[in-house]
Amino acid sequence: MLLLLGRRLSLSFVHRLTTCCPPSLSSSALANKSNRVPHNTVFVRAARQHTVTMPERRPFVRLPTDVYPVNYGLCLKPDLIDFTFEGKLEAVVEVTQATNQIVMNCADIDIITASFVLQGGEEINATGFNYQNEDEKVTLSFPSSLHKGSGSLKIDFVGELNDKMKGFYRSKYTSTAGEIRYAAVTQFEATDARRAFPCWDEPAIKATFDISLIVPKDRVTLSNMNVIDRKPYPEDENLVEVKFATTPIMSTYLVAFVIGEYDFVESQSSDGVTVRVYTPVGKAEQGKFALEVATKTLPFYKDYFNVPYPLPKIDLIAIADFAAGAMENWGLVTYRETALLIDPKNSCSSSRQWVALVVGHELAHQWFGNLVTMEWWTHLWLNEGFASWIEYLCVDHCFPEYDIWTQFVSADYTRALELDALDSSHPIEVNVGHPSEVDEIFDAISYSKGASVIRMLHHYTGDEDFRKGMNAYLLKFQHKNASTEDLWDCLEQASGKPIAAVMSSWTKQMGFPIIEVDQEQQGDDRILKISQKKFCASGPYDGEDCPNWMVPISVCTSEDPKCTKLKVLLDRPDTTITLSGVAPDQWVKINPGTVGFYRIQYSSSMLESLLPGVRDLSLQPVDRLGLQNDLFSLSRAGMISTVEVLKLMEAFVNEPNYTVWSDLSCNLGVLSSLLSHTDFHEEIQEFIRDLFTPIGLELGWDCKPGEGHLDALLRGLVLGKLGKAGHKPTLEEARRRFRDHVEGKQNLPADLRSPVYVTVLKHGDSATLETMLKLHKQADMQEEKNRIERVLGAISAPDLIQKVLSFALSEDVRPQDTVSVIGGVAGSSKQGRKAAWKFVRDNWEELYNRYQAGFLISRLIKLTVDGFAIDKMAAEVKVRGLIPGSCFF
Repeated sequence: MLLLLGRRLSLSFVHRLTTCCPPSLSSSALANKSNRVPHNTVFVRAARQHTVTMPERRPFVRLPTDVYPVNYGLCLKPDLIDFTFEGKLEAVVEVTQATNQIVMNCADIDIITASFVLQGGEEINATGFNYQNEDEKVTLSFPSSLHKGSGSLKIDFVGELNDKMKGFYRSKYTSTAGEIRYAAVTQFEATDARRAFPCWDEPAIKATFDISLIVPKDRVTLSNMNVIDRKPYPEDENLVEVKFATTPIMSTYLVAFVIGEYDFVESQSSDGVTVRVYTPVGKAEQGKFALEVATKTLPFYKDYFNVPYPLPKIDLIAIADFAAGAMENWGLVTYRETALLIDPKNSCSSSRQWVALVVGHELAHQWFGNLVTMEWWTHLWLNEGFASWIEYLCVDHCFPEYDIWTQFVSADYTRALELDALDSSHPIEVNVGHPSEVDEIFDAISYSKGASVIRMLHHYTGDEDFRKGMNAYLLKFQHKNASTEDLWDCLEQASGKPIAAVMSSWTKQMGFPIIEVDQEQQGDDRILKISQKKFCASGPYDGEDCPNWMVPISVCTSEDPKCTKLKVLLDRPDTTITLSGVAPDQWVKINPGTVGFYRIQYSSSMLESLLPGVRDLSLQPVDRLGLQNDLFSLSRAGMISTVEVLKLMEAFVNEPNYTVWSDLSCNLGVLSSLLSHTDFHEEIQEFIRDLFTPIGLELGWDCKPGEGHLDALLRGLVLGKLGKAGHKPTLEEARRRFRDHVEGKQNLPADLRSPVYVTVLKHGDSATLETMLKLHKQADMQEEKNRIERVLGAISAPDLIQKVLSFALSEDVRPQDTVSVIGGVAGSSKQGRKAAWKFVRDNWEELYNRYQAGFLISRLIKLTVDGFAIDKMAAEVKVRGLIPGSCFF
């Protein structure tokens, strides 16, 4: 009965859309009625609004090669009170041609003295230090020529333990006694080792490192290698000098050191590597899950690559103030607390999965990135794309119950397709010059599209040949640098397939194709007509020279949806292929497994024949997801009616798969946001309630015997969606459970907290917000604080929205988490979006100074403007130069 009721109500909404907006939802009647553009046009304009004019590239010259380092002898003495540090560098260098100057990278460091001693010669003191601040370089000038050969460069310098979460910086934490204290930590990728010591800060200029740290004797002190000596510091009895073993030859961006107060848990992997997870004091138990993942992951990668992990130990450490999710420093991997720590009682299932993925990602870099490093930042995508792909392979090995590859399609694949369809996208492989450009490519194209095309490549090559090629690549280039083409060569030799030709079409040009498919039945044969053209979020491609891709095409039929019936390589604009032995009543599906990186537009008859496969679940979950996501994107591009997508969504009412529901939820969220600009907003909420009610009733509020990880994720997703959409029974139950939780009668299970919190806030008042802020203050676990921060923006009243925005910049929110609070406000409602945008403009100077030009400022801008869909706002967003020396967009 509920199913029928839901269908009837849903169809009434679809009918109204159809009658008001035939057939492309772009009628002038709706535009006039709502005084806004119709929502298919809104989709297209929203896509165009992401187009940005990139700043002109600054001229840049890489470091000279006449002097290069062989070994860095580095000693640092941080002051955790005054937030400064002293440093001594004694580098063994090789002079390849006579010169009277040495050019190095240096930023925010003052050099006191510098000298050079040629092996067996006299010491020559530098007579000048010429800082090129814009290029982050320093030129050391000498009164006489430095002759060819080996020598020693000595530099004494001082610097600041900054609060910008880059270079050698300070991280604030609260001790178990409630005191505010600071750790000294590092984040060097991409180009911030130069803020800790003068160096040749380019990935191809590798050397070994001998690191010593002079630190308070009661602090934990870590670096890339194991400690080989620890002795009292003669000038201060409260200090000790800690010396670490010599590193392998490595790039500067992978160097790391941490000084602070930590507990740890320890184990050994099956291949004998010591693994430690460092946690805040008193929270060692929260490191056990990551320890379990790490000890399983190291042997997995050793076997997969057939190359052993090259260091004697690996430490994973949770840092309080940390801009990125994690950083793969060789032997000392740093993480945000929420990317490493799991409380057995208070962490939700999605947090466990996130920690597993991040640990898998960073440990993959120990081989792919650290052992073999990109020659220059142009090839960054290969580092990050590969690790973003293999983290899923690793988690699938450790936790097969996560169905993680289906989740990959929703989390990475479709996200990459969405961004790469924009006019503002860029090729995976981007020529990088000036260091200021590097941060621009740490984005979803490098990570998610990179991972998606690696997944497609792995499928095209086959696992056995792929592993052979990877092993050859790692052995050939270990302790060296390589380019994208070097990997293609190794995979081509292993597989005998034209890897370089195929992959260059995906890495050197932006975008991807839409594959148009039609069919014709001839006896027992199915004739498929397939063509490709560039897919654009702003509508059909109308350029003169349409780019082509070399597209691996796979085909399956309803006879066996899991088995590929035919594979072809589409290397021209169109082709015709014949499937033998396909009966007229069988459906045909392109791209089974949703592996190929492209959209598909089926003819009406082919699409109609696939719908029963959605309803009876004979299509694989990943293909049900892909079909829906493709149609939604075609609608956003104005190529089909949104009504067609809504009708397809109704076929998912019996859907059991978490990831399919998750993708449906995201797309309905986008549609809801855009319809907030029209009179249809309440009706899309009704559609959501009708669609999600049956699965909500089936799941209920409490976990049942035999349920697992995915059931917990699905329950949280569905209840949160129903609660936000105003489903009364869900709202009433959420309020009851929230009240019991606050009063201490019955703690909410971790998996229910986000849906309950967002529901009561969405429909709450000032008392609700005050209660939530109190819970935030009381929370001892950063995961819980972040959980609350992300949903605070759901509050509806304008004055309370302002209160949340002010809270975002308060001392109660860690600097890296301010972005998610503001983003939560912007993403929750039309009113929130306007308020967040104004707040960012009004506080731009503070926000820019806090994040500089890093990726957090880019994320903040994207989250703030993402939901706007009118031309007036597009024009306003394009304003440049909000403060001197900065470019807003």
